[in-house]
Amino acid sequence: MSKLSDEDYRSVPLNATLALAALVVIIAGMKAGADLLVPLLLATFIAVVCTSPVQWLHRCGLSLRASAFLTLMVLLAFISLIGLLVVNSFSTFVSALPEIESRLYEQYWNVLNALSSRGLAINPEQINSLFEMEDGSSWMPEVLSQLGNLFMQSIIVVLLVIFMMFETLNMRDKISRALENPAPSLKRFSEFSLTLKRYLAVKTMISLATGALVWLSCLIVGVEFPLLWGVLAFALNFIPNIGSAIAAIPPVLLLLVAQDGGVFQALLLAAAYLGINFVLGNLIEPRVMGQALGLSTFVAFLSLVVWGWIFGAAGMLLSVVLTMTLKIALDSHPQTRWIARLLGPGKRHKDDAQMSDASLPPWKRRGKS
Repeated sequence: MSKLSDEDYRSVPLNATLALAALVVIIAGMKAGADLLVPLLLATFIAVVCTSPVQWLHRCGLSLRASAFLTLMVLLAFISLIGLLVVNSFSTFVSALPEIESRLYEQYWNVLNALSSRGLAINPEQINSLFEMEDGSSWMPEVLSQLGNLFMQSIIVVLLVIFMMFETLNMRDKISRALENPAPSLKRFSEFSLTLKRYLAVKTMISLATGALVWLSCLIVGVEFPLLWGVLAFALNFIPNIGSAIAAIPPVLLLLVAQDGGVFQALLLAAAYLGINFVLGNLIEPRVMGQALGLSTFVAFLSLVVWGWIFGAAGMLLSVVLTMTLKIALDSHPQTRWIARLLGPGKRHKDDAQMSDASLPPWKRRGKS
């Protein structure tokens, strides 16, 4: 192995500085173009997930265009049905919001009275100033504005998914014609595509199962608007560590102040949330995905902070998906595979162990004395 020269050593700080400067420029560009990038990323991930049923339908005898069209029709019908149900449930929730607010206010004063009876005096005006509890009607125009923005972005995402689905049908042919030696690039692209599709499909199915079980639990316990909380659990399941806890707060609080609810029912629903997320998130999901597709706890939380700062709430929802996409892309190239392993959970994969054993002398390998 050739040793590094003095010029190589002197160029290391310069290369590191240029890499950091390029990273800062890229992050600043993503933050400035978040309104454009978020719908594009959402559409890309949805299109990647939809390629699996398209290929399955093509193997069953349909043409690629017919398979893509049928997949899109089923997807649009499913999203429209869920959207109508959620909008209906949300409108009912908004109409019942004044009554829920009065219950919360009553419980709020009960807690203050209970604390003051035990000698702990709290000034309600200070708490109101902390939470800015002024006029409850001031937030409604903002909510309606955000819903209108969400509706417009949903239309853009749907159109992007439709065009991307038909564009990916001949992507391999385009890459083959664009490159002089397409075999290595096509191999890495295939590995990246297959791993990403597997991860997104598993994560989506786990989130769907989480949402369905949360909906069933809310229905059994008797909390209002169970479909709304099931959809919320499905969406927030993509946020690592804190997503499940955030999804459990509204229904647990609603059940706590409900007339037919109480502390026992709220604790029961909280235990159901905890059990669902423990079984699906800690037992089933790692077994299905495998250790190679994992992230370390620190990297998962750091990705939540970084992508949330760049893209806002959508970045928090997509934080793990974006980081896993980056990890899979880095792992598909030999020169950047070491970075992907740094992002992993730390336990060696069986293939990595075999590769490291193969690099050792025969007398130092496992099973050799």
